[in-house]
Amino acid sequence: MGNQLQSFLQQLTSSIQNQSFIKVTLGNKRLKSAELKNVFIKPVLLKNIAKLSFVYRYPTKDITKNFDLKESIVLIEKMLQEEFYNADIFTIENDIHFSAQKDNSAKVITRPASLSIKGLVNQHDKEKVRIVKPADTIYLKELGITTADGLVKKDMQDKYKQINRYIEIIDGIIKGIQFKQPLEVVDMGSGKGYLTFALYDYLVNKLHLPATVTGIELREELVAKCNGIAQQSNYTGLSFKAGFIENAVVTGTDILIALHACDTATDDAIFSGIKAAAKVIICAPCCHKQIRRQMAPSNDLKAITKHGILLERQAEITTDAIRALIMEAHGYKTKVFEFIATEHTPKNVLIVGIRQEDNTVNNGDFLKKVAALKSLFGIENHYLETLF
Repeated sequence: MGNQLQSFLQQLTSSIQNQSFIKVTLGNKRLKSAELKNVFIKPVLLKNIAKLSFVYRYPTKDITKNFDLKESIVLIEKMLQEEFYNADIFTIENDIHFSAQKDNSAKVITRPASLSIKGLVNQHDKEKVRIVKPADTIYLKELGITTADGLVKKDMQDKYKQINRYIEIIDGIIKGIQFKQPLEVVDMGSGKGYLTFALYDYLVNKLHLPATVTGIELREELVAKCNGIAQQSNYTGLSFKAGFIENAVVTGTDILIALHACDTATDDAIFSGIKAAAKVIICAPCCHKQIRRQMAPSNDLKAITKHGILLERQAEITTDAIRALIMEAHGYKTKVFEFIATEHTPKNVLIVGIRQEDNTVNNGDFLKKVAALKSLFGIENHYLETLF
């Protein structure tokens, strides 16, 4: 077996070195009672260093380990001597099959290539392509997301992911919608401006749309800071204003956004968007106190609302369901979905409304559903209703 095994290992080494290698598999256990069923090996790049990734397949789990080339060849040789009878190398040039027998004889057979994917494509730490690039972006640095060298700070990775996820969602929402020019966007409750800056950057510098984006924020110190960063970034169409969401004058707005506006401030934002006939309304609600305080069902739902945590969650679901129904009643097609995974932010529900130009739906049906939900949970009124 020795010569055949060495020939097989030499061909494996050569295929890795000339980058024609795709993968190698080990199988056909020598000991039938052994738990290790197979080993699958493929190339990876770890910090720009080529290694081989070993996936050890057991009946109930997989274990992955990475080794350098020299160590990998030693491990494969040992496993073919002690644990497996068969191995297959897959390269872009050919397949090489190794087969050992119980009498210690072996043979190597070469066949035409069955795969055509070149080796080092499975990069273990290959960076996901992000819409928002950290390098040379002034606002990310000034807002504390990146270092002076344009690298995302370790403790800001979640925020950076959130920013990119937000832009991905915006991209999906507005694709195919015809807006007037310049496009007008109002971001109510813009806070520190992370998402507001990213949105302006995306609209103007990526989509090349003439756009004005206005952030509304109560805290004057944040307004001043964000306006300063906008000037530094030469974002001439981006500005921030101080004020309450419910007092903001919104006219001619194409996209109205309110992310994490507390309790009924989300309703004020939705109302403003509907009143302005905004084509798109995007909200990520926060808190849900107004409905939670009212919930007092007289039916079997008492079993849910008597528990504090379940009452809180039910209040969130019911509040946002009614918001979506009211938006539908005023000519918007709505979607409610997860904004970003809960490990990044606990407030992760997004309500999106897109105004329908040809609205033939009986809007009264949606208001009947609102009334039914209110009756079911013993709710007197939903704040968004009262605004109309």
